[in-house]
Amino acid sequence: MTIVIPTFGREEILLETVAQVLVLTPTELIVVDQTPEHDEATRTRLAAWDREGAIRWIRLDAPSIPCAMNTGLVEAGDGIVLFLDDDIIPCPELLDAHRRAHEAHPDADAVVGQILQPGEVPVPVGEDFHFFSDSPQWISAAMAGNMSVKRARAVAVGGFDENFVGAAYMFETEFARRLARSGGKIFFEPSASIRHLRASRGGTRFHGTHFRTVTPAHSSGAYYNMFLESGIPGSVARVVRRLASSVATRHHMRNPWWIPATLVAEIRGLAQALALYRKGPRLLGARASCPLSEEAGGRPTVR
Repeated sequence: MTIVIPTFGREEILLETVAQVLVLTPTELIVVDQTPEHDEATRTRLAAWDREGAIRWIRLDAPSIPCAMNTGLVEAGDGIVLFLDDDIIPCPELLDAHRRAHEAHPDADAVVGQILQPGEVPVPVGEDFHFFSDSPQWISAAMAGNMSVKRARAVAVGGFDENFVGAAYMFETEFARRLARSGGKIFFEPSASIRHLRASRGGTRFHGTHFRTVTPAHSSGAYYNMFLESGIPGSVARVVRRLASSVATRHHMRNPWWIPATLVAEIRGLAQALALYRKGPRLLGARASCPLSEEAGGRPTVR
């Protein structure tokens, strides 16, 4: 099993995550790094692991979650690829649980493991599915922070759509839907558990909070996903509802001066999503390779 950890803007917590994953003795561990410049300690440790063959350290020029995951998917040497977040604590049986789930359910093209956010504990399944459930089941959703896929099937459906830019909101949902349309199935295995630390810096937190920004990073993906599901004419009502609900929040009631900024962010995200939708999805086989960092010397792996 190949493990792929996309990372951006993380330092000590990335090293801690990699160290804990290495204890699980994966067949291959690929770190797809989109950080422009690490601090000295992080750069030295990653480079040493790479020289020793413990990891493959791939550097990309521009941050993009789907692009980083597609890069890992293409570079992976195993038939099963496990994607993990860069700020997690894995359970000791994480890899074995993913392997067992694929063996027990050979018709599953993806297995999503349990994801415990800070303060969460496993709970029995209820009317609504949650990723902190303790009940194995077939699901129609996905979370990329703890998801293993059959590499050949994921590549065959086009990998991850790189039109989900910024925080890439909804990109996993779109992947799960596209996989299902091709006849694929997703199984949830709670024994493959991680604890997500939700580091305050780096990753999607680089884009700040959607309540306090004028950038389209948090809204573009939502509108783009609407257009993919319903087309532009069919999305008008949903667009209007999102615009209204984006400022009908407790935060905006208490801080009404943020309403104009949020509306600017939403409108910019809408415009960006329209432009991306008109260009068409950017899937594997329909796009150029992600730009490699100059530090990598034109090669995907730093040696």
